[in-house]
Amino acid sequence: MFMADFHMHTNKSDGKLSIRELVDYCGKLGHGTICITDHLCEKVSFLGKAAHYLGCTLDEKNFSSYIEEIEEEAVRAKRLYNMLVLPGFEITKNSFSNHRSFHILAIGIRKYVNPSLPIERLCAEIRENSGLVVAAHPVSTRKWEKQTYHLWDNREIWSHLFDAWEVASGPHIFPEVMHSGLPLLANSDMHLPHQIYAWKTILDCEKSEEAIKQSIIKQDIRFHHFVRDAIVMDKGINCFLPPMPILT
Repeated sequence: MFMADFHMHTNKSDGKLSIRELVDYCGKLGHGTICITDHLCEKVSFLGKAAHYLGCTLDEKNFSSYIEEIEEEAVRAKRLYNMLVLPGFEITKNSFSNHRSFHILAIGIRKYVNPSLPIERLCAEIRENSGLVVAAHPVSTRKWEKQTYHLWDNREIWSHLFDAWEVASGPHIFPEVMHSGLPLLANSDMHLPHQIYAWKTILDCEKSEEAIKQSIIKQDIRFHHFVRDAIVMDKGINCFLPPMPILT
């Protein structure tokens, strides 16, 4: 049994730590798997153009070097911490309207995908390149920040496009997602070091990319609120399976 976090940012977009620093930080805290998902913003909207201007996003030019660095660090993480590091990114489409904004996690993908594509094509391309498609923080994150409601508002139309929906982001869990009947995943959405203490996904499978992806698809997972000074991977860890009541 091991702890996983599939939504983490580095200074390749708007995170604080470098890829190497993030790997060491998570490895020393006992994570079994992480996925690095820096922002990949479209260039059509004003907010998307601003992200590119400010250097807060991946782009087609630096994408290959980003993946190469993650793959290099994955070798070191395996050797030092027995931690599996997966590459990924967060398709980021922000509008001034929260109800037109959405983010999509692409987990375990190594090919650039044009973030300006429509939702159906985005999800198809991620899956065609062996990635999992996850709706990121689809409801209110309970924090003062940009919200992304578009996928949730249209979940009856698009639910079949997604392998999972984030049921937690950081320290907050989303009851409306938990009880929706949709497949779930819990992550930190870490940008700053202290945000590591958050809801996580717990897996009990082989620590390989394919086994982990299949566990998520089959929903053979649990969730845990990782807190400072926690004893990682104690068999008595407070986990729950959906749709059990929320444990804090």
